[in-house]
Amino acid sequence: MTDDRIRLGIDLGGTKIEIVALDRSGQELLRRRVATPSHDYRATLDAIAHLVEATERELDAGGTVGIGTPGSISRATGLLRGSNSVCLNGKPIRRDLEARLGREVRITNDANCFALSEASDGAGRDGSVVLGVILGTGVGSGVVVRGEVLEGLNAIAGEWGHNPLPWPRDDERPGPPCFCGRSGCIETWLSGPGIERDHRTLTGEPASAKDIAERASAGDVACAATFERYEERFARAIAHVINILDPDVIVLGGGISNVDRLYANVPKQWGAWVFSDRVDTRLVRNVHGDSSGVRGAAWLWGGVTAS
Repeated sequence: MTDDRIRLGIDLGGTKIEIVALDRSGQELLRRRVATPSHDYRATLDAIAHLVEATERELDAGGTVGIGTPGSISRATGLLRGSNSVCLNGKPIRRDLEARLGREVRITNDANCFALSEASDGAGRDGSVVLGVILGTGVGSGVVVRGEVLEGLNAIAGEWGHNPLPWPRDDERPGPPCFCGRSGCIETWLSGPGIERDHRTLTGEPASAKDIAERASAGDVACAATFERYEERFARAIAHVINILDPDVIVLGGGISNVDRLYANVPKQWGAWVFSDRVDTRLVRNVHGDSSGVRGAAWLWGGVTAS
């Protein structure tokens, strides 16, 4: 079917595949999820195709298909790279799905989908330039300019987490090792595991990022100090992006986005590193939460229109 009355978004994760159907105004019509087949590329393609076919059959309408997944399509080879579902890496997933579904399929990484969702009808909907930042087990971001995802010539726009922590102090050099093969990447400092490592290094106490945040809110001095270090590093790191991109709004997602204190404390500090006499950029929490990825995938075919 080619009717584009509905937008179908698919979040292809390591443990689940979720589909959402939206109308052109952003109203959710249907949502379904299935487990991601383990280490099986062909079974993953089948699962995605079955979700699309079942959704269109139930709604009696055709739609466009957008997919968000960790990793990106290489501009050089057309193959997926960098996915945590490793059976997908090196595979022509877009070409194979287009052949299976009989239509064009748009694919981008999950951080881009998060940013697009929040820029379309979420916390960044009033911004011309929106940076969506995911702070979780890793650190990533997506950039949306006037409603369009900025992917870049090499399809790596927004790979903020794999730049070095800027303006490092002596005790931050060379920084923790990163899975990318370098040391001191922003991800190693600002991810959930980064918080946990920093807290353990300074206190000798193992604790989860969630526990550290909760105890900081309850007045624990050591945990509060951990988050003070985190906020100062976050301010330095995001100031770099503001200096380059100058976004209207920065929307946070991922587990660490639930820490309330970030939204007041980070903007108070980032002016020390932003090359401007004042900073009007807003730092806000996401609206759609865990649904942002799948909604953003749907909006790869165009944003919200008035109903």
